[in-house]
Amino acid sequence: MRCLVTGAAGFVGSHLAERLLADGHEVCGVDAFIDYYDRAIKEKNLEGPRSWRTFTFVEGNLIHLPLEALLDGVDWVFHQAAQAGVRASWGEEFARYTECNVLATQRLLETVLRVGGVKRLIYASSSSVYGDAMTFPIEEDTRLRPFSPYGVTKLAAENLCTLYHHNFNVPTVSLRYFTVYGPRQRPDMAFHKFCKAILQHEPIHIYDDGYQTRDFTFISDIVEANIRAATSETAIGQIMNIAGGSCVTLRSVIDILEEVSGSSIKVAFEQKQHGDVRHTFADTRRAQQFLNYTPLISLTHGLAEEFDYARSLYRLVKSA
Repeated sequence: MRCLVTGAAGFVGSHLAERLLADGHEVCGVDAFIDYYDRAIKEKNLEGPRSWRTFTFVEGNLIHLPLEALLDGVDWVFHQAAQAGVRASWGEEFARYTECNVLATQRLLETVLRVGGVKRLIYASSSSVYGDAMTFPIEEDTRLRPFSPYGVTKLAAENLCTLYHHNFNVPTVSLRYFTVYGPRQRPDMAFHKFCKAILQHEPIHIYDDGYQTRDFTFISDIVEANIRAATSETAIGQIMNIAGGSCVTLRSVIDILEEVSGSSIKVAFEQKQHGDVRHTFADTRRAQQFLNYTPLISLTHGLAEEFDYARSLYRLVKSA
């Protein structure tokens, strides 16, 4: 298959591109290198995909790129590109979130409709669309009440995918990711920051009391869900939770990190941040039904892999 991966230099996009290439597909990656974090990290993410002859890369923003040319002959579109970050989405920065998350998605959908021939468009949605849920585990039909501007834009783009499917039969699938972690995780995300602090012998900063819970999902499980969404005919038009089944407190995460790192960790508790929800825990029965999806990676195993990656990354930074 010919695949287009948007956000290919990012955390999920780079892993997904590598998996598609390893499976024998041809991949075109697109990324705007938005300055949310250091470009050098994204360039390093692309080292794997760029080692394949069947990979091409286009730098540019989906708002301005000639999408018809990019989509010519493409079978699968994996739309991972977005302006990330719950805490940064307030105030004047909201304009960037609207452009990158909503307008870019609408333009991509319009072009897919116009070009025709695309067999699947998989949209990377987020558990942020639920906000502070009242009942657990969270089912897809739960009332959606985003708790941050970021969540609002992710829900808007997801709704656009649903509208284009129902009105024009665009073959969309929306996957609501729950707290993705693993090697190449963005430097602003909690586990990356935790690992970096341990390696630099600094305290870990936790916002709130540490008893908040998350349903943590390892990157390879997210990638597998995307592949299955592209190949399952019954998945078309569906919205599904993709989670790891590791719903634990942040304090428990610290205990695991002490084990995998062999370090004694100091913790500094900070004030809760605007937009942070208290708990997440997903019902994944719909993904099991339509994708035969079951998460495979335990939190302990996944954190060990992420810590090893962080150790190699910051060893390189130190030597440089």
